[in-house]
Amino acid sequence: MKTLKGPGIFLAQFVANEEPYNTLENIGKWVKSLGFKGVQLPTNDPQYFDLQKAAESKTYADEIKGKLGEIGLEITELSTHLQGQLIAVHPAYDQLFDGFAPAEVRNNPKARTEWATQQLIYAAQASANLGLNAHATFSGALLWHMVYPWPQRPSGVVELGFKELANRWVPILNEFDKHGVDLCYEIHPGEDLHDGVSYERFLEAADNHPRACLLYDPSHLLLQGMDYLSYIDHYHERIKMFHVKDAEFNPTGKQGMYGGYSSWLDRAGRFRSLGDGQVDFKGIFSKLAAYDFDGWAVMEWECALKNSVDGATEGAEFIKKHIIKVTDRAFDDFAASGADDNFNKEILGIK
Repeated sequence: MKTLKGPGIFLAQFVANEEPYNTLENIGKWVKSLGFKGVQLPTNDPQYFDLQKAAESKTYADEIKGKLGEIGLEITELSTHLQGQLIAVHPAYDQLFDGFAPAEVRNNPKARTEWATQQLIYAAQASANLGLNAHATFSGALLWHMVYPWPQRPSGVVELGFKELANRWVPILNEFDKHGVDLCYEIHPGEDLHDGVSYERFLEAADNHPRACLLYDPSHLLLQGMDYLSYIDHYHERIKMFHVKDAEFNPTGKQGMYGGYSSWLDRAGRFRSLGDGQVDFKGIFSKLAAYDFDGWAVMEWECALKNSVDGATEGAEFIKKHIIKVTDRAFDDFAASGADDNFNKEILGIK
């Protein structure tokens, strides 16, 4: 068995213009002071981290890695959640998702997808330059508007949707494979890869690509009413990343998982800071340890109630307490008989 690494923290929700959140060095010193050992880097702001430069310049990648190393931090993974979303966008969402792209490709879905594809290729190269072996992203969605089948879905539309999604992603997956990096999709409502069945549909369409892996975030599974523990049993061989994020689901006579268009604060299902929700993290950390997951336990803070500073401060300690330092010997070794093959045959009555 292997011991998880951590605690790490995803920086996307903390980046801001004011200190200590305004530069990678400043925010690095801040999270280190809280007890974090690793940082997961968003890649959508070149002033903070220049993805293209990290892909094209090993020197720049080494500088970033060295700067964080001097603080006492490791880079856990890079994230292209926003860029990955743009690999597949249904026209109904064009205007909303244009904000994720630079001005020069807005109002041009084809150019926007080409830009996003190049961003993912840069991410594969940058991850390799940084010595990373996993990367986080979203799948995008062509079918999400059909998730609840009314009116009836036309025959073959789901299969066609996943075929097209795979056609867009397989060249990117091949690029990640070339660089020895696992591409990990965060299974998430709003994406075509939002549960185990939809992930399996994508795998089938992508010919079970070995780099089409998973970012495990139990909060999104809990809010769908899924068994997030048995999910690990099903997909542990594909789980290469782990977001430690809490959530709670308290349905009422008035609303359930769809939330009635309510704000996050007023939804039956909402994200919470670590330890304030309903996720069984003891069970999760136990299963991941038993399955030899040796990646990072990375906190993602999203809470409708608690402020981010308290969430991060408490989160570092929460993860530390849950990481299981795995044993290097069996508990009953003291009673071992030291038997050999002949002795085993004897006690079984085998001659």
